[in-house]
Amino acid sequence: MRVTKEQLKSLIKNKLHRAGLKEDHAEIAADVLVFADERGIHSHGAMRVEYYAERIAKGGINTNPDFNFKKTGPCTAVFHGDGGNGHAAAKMAMDEAINMAKENGVAIVGVRDISHSGAISYFTHQAAKENVLGFSVCQSDPMVVPFGGAEPYYGTNPIAFTAPSNDERMLTLDMATTVQAWGKILHARSKNELIPNTWAVDKNGEPTTNPFEVNALLPIAGPKGYGLAMMVDVLSGILLGLPFGNKVSSMYENLSEYRHLGQLHIVINPAFFTGLTEFKKNISNTMEDLNQIKSAPGFSKVLFPGENNDLVLAEYKEKGIDIVDEIYEYLISDTIHNNQYDHKNPFAK
Repeated sequence: MRVTKEQLKSLIKNKLHRAGLKEDHAEIAADVLVFADERGIHSHGAMRVEYYAERIAKGGINTNPDFNFKKTGPCTAVFHGDGGNGHAAAKMAMDEAINMAKENGVAIVGVRDISHSGAISYFTHQAAKENVLGFSVCQSDPMVVPFGGAEPYYGTNPIAFTAPSNDERMLTLDMATTVQAWGKILHARSKNELIPNTWAVDKNGEPTTNPFEVNALLPIAGPKGYGLAMMVDVLSGILLGLPFGNKVSSMYENLSEYRHLGQLHIVINPAFFTGLTEFKKNISNTMEDLNQIKSAPGFSKVLFPGENNDLVLAEYKEKGIDIVDEIYEYLISDTIHNNQYDHKNPFAK
């Protein structure tokens, strides 16, 4: 099913608002979810709406939070989310970080006590649109074994970075610290296909090719991914005085309780360093240089980081955003949720 960006955003906003989210928070959440879908990041798009709706309806997201922004220094601050919608809190916190960086050159803003905030490159794009560099990290469910371990401790703990160029293109990194996302495991299950033995482990900590035996994901590049996950957990959890490691609440553990997640935004203003004009010119030059690199066998072109998502975005602008029929039917229905996520084991078959 293909729908326009405007149609999808309206359907998502309406569903989340009917579930109980304030209209302005539902608007922001819908914008973040559509941002993901229109770039082909469907694991963080409309497929998440029913989960959010169920958590909102059951009280696990504060629908009337007391958002509070408190500066702790010239370039530092904490945004208190009060258990509210993560998309709205993270966006508002990034707005504050951008303003601080424009004035002082750099800003570090912690976001405390929020729910899931979606694809975090949305927030780094938010910064780049204002001609500053955006960097963001956040916590997630404990689903990943530490290097050498047999049981989960850290989450997939994503990292996002975006830099502006001379035109509308942006140089973007948006990655989990695992070899492969959980959504890829679910896709393999739906297709009844095997997975590479480098993706995940079973209950004994042994690599598995059977997606139905997966009990934890593996960190990318072994100890390196493990170290990156640790770094993200320290920056977005311990630094903000929040639960950390395997103490981070599961997405499905109890949908009637707040999750108390953390996120950290770092914003850098190029004007305080090399200068904005030169910086943006050289980001554009980097993109062009990478595109001109001789491609390896099996590749038609070297893409700069984030360009693959730009290509999907261009296609979807022309043809409409492609979403699963079942998700579309849910979005247009009168159903708020089907009570299918509460206390769900994320590794269950």
